[in-house]
Amino acid sequence: MMNISSVLPLFLILCYLSAQQCYAGEADVLREFLKARRTKTRDVVSQGLAVAEKQRSVSKFLVPQVGSKKNDKISALPGQPKGINFAQYSGYVTVDANAGRALFYYLAESPNDPSTKPLLLWLNGGPGCSSFGNGGMVELGPFRVNEAGKTLWLNPFAWNKVANVLFLESPAGVGFSYSNTSSDYTTGDKKTRQDSFTFLLNWMERFPEYKHRDFYIVGESYAGHYVPQLAQLILSHRKTEPNLVINLQGIATGNALLDFETMQSGSYDFYWTHALISDEVHDGIVKNCNFSAETTSEACNVYIKQADSSLGNIYAYDIYAPLCDPNANTSLPVCGFDPCSDNYVNSYLNSAEVQKALNVRRIPYSWAPCASHLHWKDSPYTVLPVFQELMQSGIRVWIYSGDTDSVLPVTTTRYDINKIKTPVKTAWYSWYFQGEVGGYAVEYENLTFVTVRGAGHFVPSYQPGRALTMFSSFINGTLPPSL
Repeated sequence: MMNISSVLPLFLILCYLSAQQCYAGEADVLREFLKARRTKTRDVVSQGLAVAEKQRSVSKFLVPQVGSKKNDKISALPGQPKGINFAQYSGYVTVDANAGRALFYYLAESPNDPSTKPLLLWLNGGPGCSSFGNGGMVELGPFRVNEAGKTLWLNPFAWNKVANVLFLESPAGVGFSYSNTSSDYTTGDKKTRQDSFTFLLNWMERFPEYKHRDFYIVGESYAGHYVPQLAQLILSHRKTEPNLVINLQGIATGNALLDFETMQSGSYDFYWTHALISDEVHDGIVKNCNFSAETTSEACNVYIKQADSSLGNIYAYDIYAPLCDPNANTSLPVCGFDPCSDNYVNSYLNSAEVQKALNVRRIPYSWAPCASHLHWKDSPYTVLPVFQELMQSGIRVWIYSGDTDSVLPVTTTRYDINKIKTPVKTAWYSWYFQGEVGGYAVEYENLTFVTVRGAGHFVPSYQPGRALTMFSSFINGTLPPSL
């Protein structure tokens, strides 16, 4: 069993800058989660669905609810700009009444004719990190938080321009989601998949206008597990219940953990090709490491340790980005990304006024970008077989990568796709945003791969305009635009 809480103190000790105010964010949780996996025996986890999941009728997932659409509507968030012309909702959906387990959501409808726009479910990874605080407030949501942590500015490249965007904090214990049963904080991939499916069915009872609406699931990082596993469960129920209200049309994962072997080999190859480690260390890894084996050798571990320690004081999730230094007397334009944004969000979401506006129920701990008290019990070493299954289902399947992330880098993604072994339909080409190369794309049989130039792990944070262009293409069923 992997205990996320056991690794967080290490991050707090090794904070990048002594003057920096530190919070254990998604990047830090993922890094320590991956390190912990190297020392554990490989999990034997089925890629398929359990018989009970396949046979359970959709009606059995409906749970008595306390909330309502009317009560969930947000009149205004504290400090939001004037002239907001889209509806916002947030609140809770109960997924287990007996356990008192409820998941928090935030919905930002499109300002442009929302009744005709599809519904997007966005999921962050971790595992155990907030889709609302991270994805919603730092990446693709309609607002970003100003430096004082009390006011908001409008994100001109928010994804709700082309879709109605639903952010889900899952599993229970993440963000504002909670359970009244402490054993629920021992969780994992399977429980997260089932609770997310239960959430969707019950949420659509509250918002019936979204029943049968075109629906997409997109996520990053460890959501490389969440997204395909949830899609697999949805499609399994669609086979037995053709009128399923969840009308899944496609999925996309970004800088995602899909396969543990390729994650390791791809990361160290990226280090070397981007001049982050020496030839000698990379050669040592190539000669001594077999990442497909059950465990790594002692010689391999020595070189891995050297590689990890030789990176120095950089932000590995965007190797060219500045670190957060709250004492630096600099200001970035609002169209750029402030590396201290996580700190501003933490202050904002821990405001009593903000929590009241968001319809947050009383919780026994402060909001944090990632949960420090979860115990993760199941996590397969690869979800590539699930992707192959989804590719044959007829839904749209995209994989994208920001090209300056060194932890789940573009090389890892390319190695993932090589394992899938699918033929090319549209050859590799450069796509454009505002007259510049936005990245590169290649269309395979039943799969599209897109890179986003100059973006790190959190693609919509670092390149918001390019990210929106890519997402719009995904929603429209077209390839990103060529020159």
